[in-house]
Amino acid sequence: QVQLVESGGGLVQPGGSLRLSCKSTGGIFSVYAMAWYRQVPGKERELVAFITARSRTGYDDSVKGRFTISRDNSQRTLYLQMNSVKSEDTAVYYCSRGNTDEGDFTNWGQGTQVTVSS
Repeated sequence: QVQLVESGGGLVQPGGSLRLSCKSTGGIFSVYAMAWYRQVPGKERELVAFITARSRTGYDDSVKGRFTISRDNSQRTLYLQMNSVKSEDTAVYYCSRGNTDEGDFTNWGQGTQVTVSS
């Protein structure tokens, strides 16, 4: 059974940078798509970025040009580099593993809080 553990969240000033990590254990990491989602209280969880098993990436329009998703299959780790952060990026960020090489995200980590504030 896959387990996903996020880290790297915290408090960052507007315009600053942060890198989130997600360590995966159990199952085969390299053959599945991975993604980052985020959620704020009272709103639905939303997709931030995804990366397929072949490293094709996609981003929500709100983070394009600022965030970069990447994966290190040898370390079984997913990353999200967040640059030029804004207050609206404040949320709990969740790592997710897909059930296929392209998507179908139903496996979740516990989340890590990111707060953008001066």
